[in-house]
Amino acid sequence: MTQPRLGFIGLGLMGGPMTRRLLEAGFEVSVWNRTPEKAEGLRAAGARVAGSIGELVASVDRVMLCLANTAVVEAVVFGEDGVAAHGRDGQTLIDFSSSDPEATRDFAERLRRDCGMGWVDCPVSGGVAGARAGTLVMMAGGEAVDIAALEPLLAPLASRVTHMGPVGAGQVTKVCNQMVVGCQAAVIAEMVALAESSGVDATRLTEALAGGFADSTPFRMLTPRMAAADYADPPWHLRTLLKDLDMAVTQSRRSASATPMTGLAAQLLRAHAGRGHAEHDPATLVEAYRPSQE
Repeated sequence: MTQPRLGFIGLGLMGGPMTRRLLEAGFEVSVWNRTPEKAEGLRAAGARVAGSIGELVASVDRVMLCLANTAVVEAVVFGEDGVAAHGRDGQTLIDFSSSDPEATRDFAERLRRDCGMGWVDCPVSGGVAGARAGTLVMMAGGEAVDIAALEPLLAPLASRVTHMGPVGAGQVTKVCNQMVVGCQAAVIAEMVALAESSGVDATRLTEALAGGFADSTPFRMLTPRMAAADYADPPWHLRTLLKDLDMAVTQSRRSASATPMTGLAAQLLRAHAGRGHAEHDPATLVEAYRPSQE
């Protein structure tokens, strides 16, 4: 059976390494990025660099997106010369972005109506390290038959793909994931600062709490960076986590489900972003609790 031709749009922190994984697995991949320089690095790895979204869509069977937010997804898909203008029946769009669930459902209906393309929302968790290693966790929304057909394409990228329900269900699940991550990030910052102010060596917290109830991936990722004030080469950005927490609060209003902890975490992150840290590592949250050096 001939492998499907893949198109990948969005070659940032996650999209770049995901594309490399697909190329290494032997897939034919065309790429396009709003910043063309990011696409050039993948040309040497074997990717075909498309000159436009239309050129990419015309030459592939599956279109994959990994974009910054809901607005960017809408612009790439429905903007002038976007995916919808060139898509065709039989193609499938797989959206790895973290986007608003309700908007995602609307996008899927619009795309099907405009050009006949199917839509699978498949947000990911696992960060840049997971993207590089092919161990991402994916939560998918869409038709079961469509998701089953995509499993061979997702195998080089993910350790697990879980079908959560119809289109939009993957995005709701990612929101749930980010609620836990965001609230943990906020309390880990408080914890590290409390340890320091109480005379405890915070650099040993990861060792001391490993395997206990407090242990988690965010704990192991954030605590050492906070304790060492090491914020270089951030593996993710505070603005991204804030965006996801805001989506969680919005979804809670739609579903009449209270999210007081998530709302507080979002406000704490918003205040920190407002002090110039939007593009920084969420580990910088600890600086809000450390004594001023002035």
